[in-house]
Amino acid sequence: MRRLLFIVAMSCLTLAVGAQSATDELQSDRRRSASNLMVYPEPLQRLTPSPKGKRPFYISHYGRHGSRYQTRIGDFDYVINTLLQASRRNALSPLGSDVLRRLEQMRAASLEHIGELSSLGVTQQEGIATRMYARFPDIFSRNAFVDARSTLSVRCILSMNIFLLQLARHNPSLQIVQDASMADLYYMMPTDMTLAGRGASVETKEEYRDWCDRHAKWQRVVNQLFSDTAFVTHRVNGPRLNYYLFRLASGLQNTEPEDGLTLYDLFTDEEIYANWSRENAYWYLTSGFALSSGGEQPFAARALLRRIIEQADSSMHQPRPSAHLRFGHDTVLLPLVCLMGVNGFDFSTSDLSQLETHGWLNYRVFPMAANLQLVFYRKDVNDADIVFKVLLNENEATLPIPTDIAPYYHWRDFRDYCLQRINDYEARQTR
Repeated sequence: MRRLLFIVAMSCLTLAVGAQSATDELQSDRRRSASNLMVYPEPLQRLTPSPKGKRPFYISHYGRHGSRYQTRIGDFDYVINTLLQASRRNALSPLGSDVLRRLEQMRAASLEHIGELSSLGVTQQEGIATRMYARFPDIFSRNAFVDARSTLSVRCILSMNIFLLQLARHNPSLQIVQDASMADLYYMMPTDMTLAGRGASVETKEEYRDWCDRHAKWQRVVNQLFSDTAFVTHRVNGPRLNYYLFRLASGLQNTEPEDGLTLYDLFTDEEIYANWSRENAYWYLTSGFALSSGGEQPFAARALLRRIIEQADSSMHQPRPSAHLRFGHDTVLLPLVCLMGVNGFDFSTSDLSQLETHGWLNYRVFPMAANLQLVFYRKDVNDADIVFKVLLNENEATLPIPTDIAPYYHWRDFRDYCLQRINDYEARQTR
C-alpha cells in the first residue's frame, strides 16, 4: 500500500512539474534563462528510503565543473566597442551610457579570471560533496575506495580537488585516487566528428536560423541603448548585440558581484523567454534526439555510458564500498542524460515547438556544477539483484524502462537496455 501511494504521489509530482511551462519557470526565476550558464540550484527533494534489506554500496557520478567566469573576453569587447563608437558620436542614450559603465566594470573584474572557477563554483562543489557523503554514508565509510577523474580543463581539475578534499574532511580514511589524463578523454570528453557534422549541417543551421528569426525579440533591447536611430540602422548588428548582451547578463550570476550589478533589467519577460528559447533549440539540435539533425546526437556520449556500465559491473564484485567520480563539461553531460533517457530527455521530434510541451528544458539538466549520480544498492556481495536509482542534480529521476520498485530500477534491466541501444547504433554505422 505504501509503495502504491508513493508511485501515485510521484506520478502527480511529475505531472505537476511537467505542466509548469518554461514561461512560468523563467518568470519565477530569470536565472533559469541562462541555460548552461545558470547557477546550480540546490536540491529540495527528500530522498526515498533504501529498498527493504538493501544498502547503498557504490556510486557512479559525472559532474560538471562549478560556476566560472566568462570564457571569452571578446564577449565583453564586442558590446563595449559598439557602445564606445556610439558614445564618440553622441549616439548613446543615458541608459546606454550606464550599460557601458557596467560592462567596463564587469570586464575589469573578469579580465584576469577568464574561464576560471569562481568562489561560487568552489562553494557548489563543497556542498554537493557534503550532501553526497551525508546521504550515502555507507558508501563513504571506513577505507572506502574513491576513484576520481577529470578532463584537462583547470576548472574541472579544481572542481575535482575541492570535491575530494571535502569528502576527505568527513572521512580521512578514504582511499582516494585521482587523475587528469589524455588517456581518459575518449570517454570523459568524447568527440564524434560524424555526429558533430550532422549537428552542424547546412539543413540544421537553416532550421536553427529560421527558429531564431521567428522568435526574434531584440529591437527594443537594442534601440533603448542609443539616441540616434541612424547609428543603429547603419552601424549596429542588432541581433548580434542582443546575443552578447544576453550572454553577459546570464553569466554574471556565476560571480556574484557585491554591488548587485545586473543586466537582466534590460530585458522584458517576453524577451527573456525569446532569448532562452533560441538557446534551448540550439542545444536540442546539437545534443538531443532531434530528427532534423539525424536523430542520433546523444550517441556521442556512448563511450562514457559504456565506461559507466563496465565500472559499475566491476564494482559489484568488490567487498568494500566504492565510488567513481568524473568531472567534465555540459557538452558531455547533456548528451549522456539524453542517451540514458533521464526524465524524458530522450524525446525525439522534428518540431522544435514541441520541446516545451514535452519538458525538454535545458536548464533542468546542465546548470553550473550539474551532476548525474547512479546510486547502487545490494543486500551483500552475493546479491544477484542489484538495484539503483538515478539522481539528476541530486533529485530522484526517471528512466525509460519499466520498474516495480520506483524510483529504483533493476540494474540488469537498464544495463541490457543501454548496451542494446549502443550496439544497435554502432552496427548501423558499419553498414
